[in-house]
Amino acid sequence: MSDTAGEDRPATVKCLVWDLDNTLWQGTLLEDGQVALADEVRKAVIELDSRGILQSVSSKNDHDHAWARLEALGIAEYFVLPEIGWGAKSEAVRRIADRLNFAHSAVAFIDDQPAERAEVAFHLPEVRGYPAEQAPDLPGLPEFTPATSTVDSRRRRAMYQAGFRREAERAEATGPDEEFLRTLDMVMRVGRATGEELSRVEELTLRTSQMNATGVHYSDARLRSLLADPRHEVLVVTLTDRFGPHGAVGVLLLERHPEMWHLKLLATSCRVVSYGAGATLLNWLADAAAGAGAHLVADFRATERNRMMEIAYRFAGFDDQPCSCAAALTDEAGAGTGPEGEGLQRLHLVPEARPAPTTLRLEAPALFV
Repeated sequence: MSDTAGEDRPATVKCLVWDLDNTLWQGTLLEDGQVALADEVRKAVIELDSRGILQSVSSKNDHDHAWARLEALGIAEYFVLPEIGWGAKSEAVRRIADRLNFAHSAVAFIDDQPAERAEVAFHLPEVRGYPAEQAPDLPGLPEFTPATSTVDSRRRRAMYQAGFRREAERAEATGPDEEFLRTLDMVMRVGRATGEELSRVEELTLRTSQMNATGVHYSDARLRSLLADPRHEVLVVTLTDRFGPHGAVGVLLLERHPEMWHLKLLATSCRVVSYGAGATLLNWLADAAAGAGAHLVADFRATERNRMMEIAYRFAGFDDQPCSCAAALTDEAGAGTGPEGEGLQRLHLVPEARPAPTTLRLEAPALFV
């Protein structure tokens, strides 16, 4: 759902899965020995990467031989979670999507063989399929053209690759998970968005579905208007650790009323769910509201994918019990009416002081004075 009507844009592809033989490269590796990479295909790979679209591989080949050829061609670094082996390609694509925590509708598959595209389409009907001859033209398609381009999107592959190294180290760690998280030396920063950062905020509202409390997309123009409104706070959350930056991982949109703060939107990246980002932000906000003597009201709209966000709200103490101070808010916002009110719930919290997080350092200025 968007805060602007009339938009008819196809959902952006988040990950493109390539076949290799006669698709990414020209020729069949096990038959021809040497295969070539067309310049226009190389340009497409590099361009999609620069837009923040992840790329992977699903190929029926010998893994070591195929990966060595990708390295020799100078493009191995562009592919995450390669699936090179002899199993069904639908299962390979499914594993890639699951590991990335992407909806199937955010994944695309390109292959020269109609039978392979059909097999993937049968088992994963939401995955978009493309014939090999379309490879050079993919950057020109709207679904491969994100609405925004940010610093984070241009380094998305590197951030995911760092994330896989974190996961590998986490899998080898012994003892409670909380102890491992402390070893990451995580620093979460919350700050007011600047004009330059708005594209990162808009991108988060566009790309995040599992951890978006309302499913609403706020456009750049709408966010700029809110920046100019003294009652609104548009807050950007970033996270770094010893492996490097996670980039912008969260956005909060808060409107302050007398004796009440209205959390219109909370969205966090799915990449940081396991680090408790949503819970940390809700606890910080509750603590700040308690210090200001303000009641908290949070918008929530259930979607097919954001059950985890509802759980985060409930664990933070939000419930369905309204307060008298929210009556004016309901009248003003028209809860339950119109496209922005459809399916909307208003969750409430009488905040109390909360302890500081124990697994990361939180840097959040006293924004609400």
